[in-house]
Amino acid sequence: MAKRIQFNAHGGPEVLQWVDFELTDPAELEVQIENKAIGINYIDTYVRSGLYPVSDFPSGLGTEAAGVVKSVGSRVTRFKPGDRVVYCMATQGAYSEFHNVAEDRLMLLPNQISFEQAAASFLKGLTVQYLLRQTYQVKPDEIFLFHAAAGGVGLIACQWAKALGAHLIGTVGSAEKAQLAKKAGAWATINYREENTAQRVGDLTNGKKVAVVYDSVGKDTWDVSLDSLRRHGLLVSFGNASGPVTGIDLGILNKKGSLFVTRPSLFGYITNREELETASAELFSLIASGAIKINVPDQQKFALNEASKAHQTLESRVTQGSSLLIP
Repeated sequence: MAKRIQFNAHGGPEVLQWVDFELTDPAELEVQIENKAIGINYIDTYVRSGLYPVSDFPSGLGTEAAGVVKSVGSRVTRFKPGDRVVYCMATQGAYSEFHNVAEDRLMLLPNQISFEQAAASFLKGLTVQYLLRQTYQVKPDEIFLFHAAAGGVGLIACQWAKALGAHLIGTVGSAEKAQLAKKAGAWATINYREENTAQRVGDLTNGKKVAVVYDSVGKDTWDVSLDSLRRHGLLVSFGNASGPVTGIDLGILNKKGSLFVTRPSLFGYITNREELETASAELFSLIASGAIKINVPDQQKFALNEASKAHQTLESRVTQGSSLLIP
């Protein structure tokens, strides 16, 4: 027997339960991981709430963690017991002491990167990799807008942009978060609670606006994101923290300058082993070199049985950077 977090119905953080579960042997192409640190991602709240429904109950939760291989299935060739590994995009159930994960979702973890660093950055870092390097290739000296710059994805994006020599304008909700984003490498910040974001983008670009906006907030920032784009600009809408964007009149894209919009996801960019290895290698090299630093505040490390509290904290928008569950 082992312990995990599960839920029997969609709802708020209170539906998450701390339970015993029967630990089965890994299937022939699976690896059993003893989780040492578990990543908490905003997408987990979408799954819990039902925005992204699960197929049946009871359901585990979470898709990202780092740990040690305990056993491997009969046809597994890349991993052996004792290996340090990290995974994301696994089947739901990473909020657990042990998790059986498909071999093709796992990566060996370089010794220079700790379990906590890995679990706090793998999904978010791969997200930043596809956003800045694939969806739109940000160029040196280019100015662009990134919403929620002090969040887990945002702080990695600030550092990655600096490594690329690009100028990230980050939106934040407080002076403290502005300081964090600046320290991480943001070129400029905009406090969306006190400033007109699109107007400030215009000021910072001498009226030219930006060619690309990265928006994980969704409903609340849709209009301001479009208004921050120059003619033929691209809005990359990759999340729904404030709720999904619905009921769009496509004519607005024409009126605001023949704009483009895309709604990408990591699953659309990492579809096979080669793509996972290429993106992971770029992320790991930046972390190992120190160009991207991953520091999780102690108050954002929760015991695994405190998953409900962790979700309440995440959804209250008071967190800075990544949060973790520690078994």
